[in-house]
Amino acid sequence: MKKIINIDGEKCDGCGLCVEACHEGAIQLIEGKAALVNEEYCDGLGDCLPACPAGAITLTDKIGEKSNELPCGCPSSHAKELTRENETAGPREAVREQTQLRQWPVQIKLVSSGAKFFNGADLLVAADCAAYAYGNFHSEYMRGKITLIGCPKLDGEDYSEKLAEILIKNEIKSVTAARMDVPCCAGIVNAVRAALQKSGKIIPCSIVTVTTDGKINKN
Repeated sequence: MKKIINIDGEKCDGCGLCVEACHEGAIQLIEGKAALVNEEYCDGLGDCLPACPAGAITLTDKIGEKSNELPCGCPSSHAKELTRENETAGPREAVREQTQLRQWPVQIKLVSSGAKFFNGADLLVAADCAAYAYGNFHSEYMRGKITLIGCPKLDGEDYSEKLAEILIKNEIKSVTAARMDVPCCAGIVNAVRAALQKSGKIIPCSIVTVTTDGKINKN
């Protein structure tokens, strides 16, 4: 059974530390109190619990979940085997595609915000699983862009400050955020939106969502 958080409104003092600790974007401050705004985004790991100085957050069972879910409750951790059609399309050389990566490093936390390749660039900020899940990711989304990748769940850090530095120091033409269709990937989109706000610039931004079975979610 999946775990989700429960927030005691009487104990909550509205400090907002739980909002910062939640990489999934499941918690927001509403009228000065923390609230769980999206149960599907809550991964049940409880990173927000130790962040709450008032002890207002507890874990509780979510009724009606499938019994075969993993204890952590996070869809990004669920094991599944994917079946592909026409996997033997031809010799390896016939299906080889050229990489569209235009720079190195690609990790958000490793790249320099003052790197020359950022000036005048279209920027792609992607969850690192996306290129593995979607077969045409290079040709459809990386082509012509500077690509940065990260995983808010595993890295455990807020990318918004670094991304804001990049936007402030450089003339970025557009930003595309590519996330997986799992709760923890909300951190990628949240970081991009926060960086755009911190930069004070008006830059075109689009969101791409890749499902765990390798499709583009157009909803």
